[in-house]
Amino acid sequence: MYQQTKGVEPSMAALFPEPEFAVQLREELSPVDVRHVLGLFGGDLQRLTAAIRNAADTNDMMALRRTAHALSGAAGAVGAMELERICRAAMSALKNDDTSLLAHCIAIEAASSSAELALERVRAEMPPITVTAPGRA
Repeated sequence: MYQQTKGVEPSMAALFPEPEFAVQLREELSPVDVRHVLGLFGGDLQRLTAAIRNAADTNDMMALRRTAHALSGAAGAVGAMELERICRAAMSALKNDDTSLLAHCIAIEAASSSAELALERVRAEMPPITVTAPGRA
């Protein structure tokens, strides 16, 4: 399902199905920055998925579109392309007055859960960050 690329662990490929993105992320950012970016994405993922559930519970189509848009942007920023695609599909359908709200919410939640699991595997596989005090070697 996912391509294996040199320097990209299978869990990284699960979160970032386009291996070039994962390689670029690792090459351009320090390990501390990668952890920070993934941490921010993890927080956004949880917060926005909860907001989507709330929008579904209250049948608030506008809130669902706004939240799907925000989650799509967060996913795209870290290369979680499948989640981004599903959110964009939901936004498009809701824009066209497709009332299958539940189906879109289920798809987004499933993709969010998959991204969250992949994110946790990536974090677990990352080497620990050691910080030394200035002046100590």
